[in-house]
Amino acid sequence: MGVTEAYREGRDLVVERPAVWLLVLATLYLAVDLAGKLAGVTLTVGGTQLVGGDLAVSTFGRFMKDGLIVGLVVGLAGVGLSMTYSILNFANFAHGDYLTTGAFSGWLAAYVTAFVTLNANVPFGEIFLLNEPALVSIVSTPLAVVVGVVVSAVVTIGSVLLLDRIVYRPMRDKGGISLLIASLGVALALRYVIVIVFSTNTRGLTRTSGVPALDIPAIDGVVPLDAHEVTLVLFAVGLMLGVHLLLQRTKLGKAMRAMADNKDLAQVTGIPTERVVRATWIIGGGLAGVAGFLIVLERGTLNFNLGFRLLLLIFAGVILGGIGSVYGAMGGGIIIGVVSRLSLVWIPSDFARVAAFLVMIVVLLYRPEGLFGGVTTA
Repeated sequence: MGVTEAYREGRDLVVERPAVWLLVLATLYLAVDLAGKLAGVTLTVGGTQLVGGDLAVSTFGRFMKDGLIVGLVVGLAGVGLSMTYSILNFANFAHGDYLTTGAFSGWLAAYVTAFVTLNANVPFGEIFLLNEPALVSIVSTPLAVVVGVVVSAVVTIGSVLLLDRIVYRPMRDKGGISLLIASLGVALALRYVIVIVFSTNTRGLTRTSGVPALDIPAIDGVVPLDAHEVTLVLFAVGLMLGVHLLLQRTKLGKAMRAMADNKDLAQVTGIPTERVVRATWIIGGGLAGVAGFLIVLERGTLNFNLGFRLLLLIFAGVILGGIGSVYGAMGGGIIIGVVSRLSLVWIPSDFARVAAFLVMIVVLLYRPEGLFGGVTTA
């Protein structure tokens, strides 16, 4: 692109969309204000504080850490949602409840494993109800956590394959709207099956204290990163890397990318589309189940509405990154997570999600295809 063409495009953008300047100015103001807060510098005019304030570096570090952790979970879960959209061409509103399914099944397996390996003096009924928060820890019972991760993936995969066979496959030729509406029914059915089995109680599953932490030095303190958070990061990054290698280095990955680009052409060229669809459900369901288990490992609490509450953030990450793009889902999820936590510098915690959605809306106003492109699996 020449200098003249770049200048012309820039001028047209400013003339046709003057709000771009407002967005740039607002971003610059927030950046300067944040720098002022971290430096402890305040600019006051007429008794009104315009820029700066007082924000501890360790507090900022905790916001960033929490945002990255939430973003990794949202990005991991968003991979399956994005693949479902690009290959099956519908927005699956049951995806959040896949997280809940994985969380409950994985934690039940983790509790049973810990009960057996520790020979715990706890009534088995309490184990089934998940009422012993000190029983499972990555430090004291690492095997239980690993078993929980595996079971959360396996049970969720089995559930989504069964649901595909019963609900989605017979409706696959009916169009995306019919499948979307069906997914709402599936979401409600899954949620209330879990309620019938486990009740609506919110329960604490892991210790809230006593888990070893890695203290990351900051200028005015430390940013603690406990063993459960480290476990979440390692599993999430490892699985994302695995998805990348699958898409780029395997025949299945190439078939999935081809089917996402053009389903009819993929069928004509002999790609086993039904096998690709099954693989899509397996990968997406497995990642969602593991994401549900990991976020509970980090938070320490579990409720039947877990996935439903995360679903809007997952959709926001997928849309921000680019609908149908796996890498967009990863990147968009991390951005949404960081923004939702970093916004606490300026607004109360009750409005953190509002800030994340506002960023998504603003970006889409000027880049409707998302940050990482449009409908493409890779």
